[in-house]
Amino acid sequence: MSTTNDSLRDMQARLRQFNRERDWDQFHCPRNLAMSLSVEAAELLECFLWTRDDESIPAAKQTAAAEEAADVLICLLNFCERANIDLPKAFADKIEKNAAKYPVAKARGSREKYDAL
Repeated sequence: MSTTNDSLRDMQARLRQFNRERDWDQFHCPRNLAMSLSVEAAELLECFLWTRDDESIPAAKQTAAAEEAADVLICLLNFCERANIDLPKAFADKIEKNAAKYPVAKARGSREKYDAL
């Protein structure tokens, strides 16, 4: 049913239908979804617990990391749906804003925050 090339808007529509079929919208307020997003992000982070900085995701945890990453995306899409955030537009606006804050000539190869460049 799904493809790896689903657009973000297609994913949002599929998720909207998924939630509607299960009558889960009643549980999806922005506050709860923001908390859920934080929990799922922490579960993704758990896949890296006790690894070194130079290590990639352990092979035994690759599937778990993929599932947790998908959970983060699902929570983010649900949050944006309920908070009336157009995620593709918010993304485009933020990249433009970040480009102004982090010009290539100053930011390339630097880990400094924009106000310290």
